[in-house]
Amino acid sequence: MPSTAVPTRTREIRLAARPDGAYAPENLKLVEAELPAPGPGEIVVRNDWMLLATAYRELMSEDNKLPLPAFAVGAPLTGRTVGTVLRSNSPDLAEGDLVEHFMGWREHVVLPAAQAVRRDAAQLPTPAHFLANGPTAWQGMVDIADVQAGDTVFVSGATSGVGSLAGQIAKCRGAGRVIGSTGSKEKVRYLVEELGFDAAFDYHDGPVLDRLRELAPDGINVFFDNVGGEQFEAAVQVATPYARFALCGALGSQLGEPGEATGPRLDLLTAIGKQLALRPFACFHTPDQIAVWNKHFAQWLEEGRFVFPHTVVEGGLPYAPQALAALLDRSYSGNVVLSLQA
Repeated sequence: MPSTAVPTRTREIRLAARPDGAYAPENLKLVEAELPAPGPGEIVVRNDWMLLATAYRELMSEDNKLPLPAFAVGAPLTGRTVGTVLRSNSPDLAEGDLVEHFMGWREHVVLPAAQAVRRDAAQLPTPAHFLANGPTAWQGMVDIADVQAGDTVFVSGATSGVGSLAGQIAKCRGAGRVIGSTGSKEKVRYLVEELGFDAAFDYHDGPVLDRLRELAPDGINVFFDNVGGEQFEAAVQVATPYARFALCGALGSQLGEPGEATGPRLDLLTAIGKQLALRPFACFHTPDQIAVWNKHFAQWLEEGRFVFPHTVVEGGLPYAPQALAALLDRSYSGNVVLSLQA
């Protein structure tokens, strides 16, 4: 059982050097650091679970394109984490509370109580469920694309942490047909047989446009894009008039091999003629948005209508650099959560 004692030292992962091309575990280093005593209004948290995400690779670049500051060389990384309050100097949180915050990549952290949000451990099956990429999937599929009953929906990167949830949200909201793209035949099977997609295809199996026309002969009403590139271009061609595009990510550029990571070409005349709604969005969520997602997530799980596709990676904080490399190498499907405590 994890210790509830408050240590004076802890371990953290720092950026050792910016990647020159592809990320390597050597770009990060495990460091022992002093854990200061909490001041007024502060809490000490034992971090128990940490979400791994492809966005961390982009944040290692000095000229990263995300609306967040780049990680600093020599400084610890940050990221979504769930942990347990070990000591509190705040009336708002008590020792033993389960909290979510953004100071991951550490085994323990001292932070202002205002930067942590209490989570009800009884609401979801495990604390790791609170790290689901559901708020992003919900924002794109519901708030941006406004998925409606009967819609035909295409999700690119459908086995990613966001895509695997976005497709299920569409089904739960009444979409008539949900199609996903992925990178292997096994993942195609997984999408259809385990996540409830109506159809899926391996984007390696010929032109995406041909596959999409085959699977959506009447066109698509909603496109949730995690990839960009050829898949975005195909979606524009297959879209029905007034189709809604939620542009969430660009995995094709983030994870592509050097020389192959090119952005999509927008057929602007077609987009104008069809009056497509193309809306990129940044993944920032208010507490109210997260609460709405967690409520639906809990309900759909209890009803058996939803699956939380995730991989729990063991090995603790020392394994985080290798686990991130495996994620970027597309070795995992769904949400990837690192267990920080033995």
